[in-house]
Amino acid sequence: MNEVSSLNLAVGEGAEARDIAVMKRAGRAPGLVWLGGFRSDMTGTKAVALDELAAERALAATRLDYSGHGASSGRFEDGTISRWLEESIAVIERMTEGPQIVVGSSMGGWLALRVAEHFRGHGRVAGLVLIAPATDMTHDLMWEQMDEQARAALAGEGMVPVPNDYGEPYPITRALIEDGKRHLYGDRLIETGCPVHILQGAADTDVPWQHAMKLVSLLGSDDVVFTLVKDGDHRLSRPEDIARLRSAIDGLVEGL
Repeated sequence: MNEVSSLNLAVGEGAEARDIAVMKRAGRAPGLVWLGGFRSDMTGTKAVALDELAAERALAATRLDYSGHGASSGRFEDGTISRWLEESIAVIERMTEGPQIVVGSSMGGWLALRVAEHFRGHGRVAGLVLIAPATDMTHDLMWEQMDEQARAALAGEGMVPVPNDYGEPYPITRALIEDGKRHLYGDRLIETGCPVHILQGAADTDVPWQHAMKLVSLLGSDDVVFTLVKDGDHRLSRPEDIARLRSAIDGLVEGL
C-alpha cells in the first residue's frame, strides 16, 4: 500500500504568497480530491474516509488545507472564495495527474463546482460528489441570514462574529461577503461537464435540503443523482453516512 506524503505548495506572489499543506497518496486514475468545508481541515472524518477508500482501491488521493485552515499558512480572516478557489485549482493543476473525482463538503461543494467549470473540456474533472453543497453561501447562507445590527457591524468594522453549532463563533469578514459576489450562481444554469452525485441531510440546519434541491435544478445538462438522508445533519459523518459517501464515489469510479 502506498504511503501518504505530506507536502507544501507555494501559491500566490508577494504579499499574497502562502504555503498550502497537502496530503497526497500515489495511485491510479481517476484520482480523488478532497475539498473541505468552511473552518474544517483535511484530517476530518470524511476526508480520512476518502483517503482510506483510495488506499483500498489503489486510487490516487489528494487533500489540502485552504490558507488559514489546518496546517496551511495564512490567517483565516484573510480568506475569500477567490483565494481558496485559486488554491484548490493550483493543487489540482500542479499536484495531480489525469482525471479526478472531486469531493466537496459544504463550502467545498461550491468550490468543487467552480473547479469543474474551470477545467471543463480538459478531461481533468471526471465527476463530482457534493456533500451538503453550500453554493452561494456568502449571500444566501450568511448575508441573508444576518440581522440589521450584524450587517451594520460588518459594514463599519469589517468583521462580525457569527454563532455556530461547532464551537467559537466564526469571524465573517466584509471581504469574504464582497468577494463572494464574484462567484454567485443565482439562478443561472451550471455546466460542469461531468456526472454529479449530491448527498444531503434533511435535518441539516446549516445548508437546508431545499438549497441543495435548487442546485439540482440548475445542473440542467449534467447527469445528477440526489440522495436525501432523512435523519442526516450537516456533517453526514456517521458510519452510515460514510458508507453512502463511499458508495457514491465508487459509482462514479466504476462509470469511467
